[in-house]
Amino acid sequence: MDKTAFDLLVWLWTAIALIIFVVLLFVTAPFGRHTKRTWGPTIPDRLGWIIMEIPAPVIFLLLVVTGDAPKSVTVWIVTGLYLLHYINRAIVYPLRIRTTGKVMPLAVALMAVFFNFVNAGFLGYYTGSLHTHFSNDWLTDPRFIAGLAVFITGMAINLTSDEKLIHLRQRKVRDGYQIPRGGLFEKVSCPNFLGEIVEWGGYALLCWSLPAFSFFVWTFCNLVPRALSHNKWYRSYFPEYPRERKAVFPYIL
Repeated sequence: MDKTAFDLLVWLWTAIALIIFVVLLFVTAPFGRHTKRTWGPTIPDRLGWIIMEIPAPVIFLLLVVTGDAPKSVTVWIVTGLYLLHYINRAIVYPLRIRTTGKVMPLAVALMAVFFNFVNAGFLGYYTGSLHTHFSNDWLTDPRFIAGLAVFITGMAINLTSDEKLIHLRQRKVRDGYQIPRGGLFEKVSCPNFLGEIVEWGGYALLCWSLPAFSFFVWTFCNLVPRALSHNKWYRSYFPEYPRERKAVFPYIL
């Protein structure tokens, strides 16, 4: 596929993200605390996470390895950062979460599989076959250095927030739900989502590519509405929930 056609497809894919963003402001994705049985057959939550996320690292790596673009150190760093996130999300995280008895609609898992096929396909094909600037000189470019710093910051926020939520489930209180405390949880309801948005914003900067930018847009459009739904749920479920907490961006939203 030539780059012009590829770019057109990615722009169309990005436009779909903006449509999804508007939809999710009115329709809450039915998984986690928002799971609804009206969405058809369900599967165990842990299995759902693995099914949803495992296509991403597999497809990305396959397209990089089989692509005919030069395989510089930069290419492998870009690939490694992506794999680092998704190995945690597809394997480590599902094995650590305490979700006994929880389920998610199979339809939601399959929609996530479709997203990861397309998203990892675009990113992997660009990295493995189309890139023109991932030479070793790119490692000293200010965009790469700044993007890497932002990526690491976002990943740290995401991982530490997930860690707090995992340990919060150790005690069964009110159906397993408690008010998260400490760190960025004092500022926003979903610092784990904030971390992921920051993470992929950094990735878009260090890659400086259209597919990476598209992924950042998709992350923002998916997670911001989910954070708003979580914040609304917390306030309705816990009368004592801190009213000053924002949903995802401290002091803003």
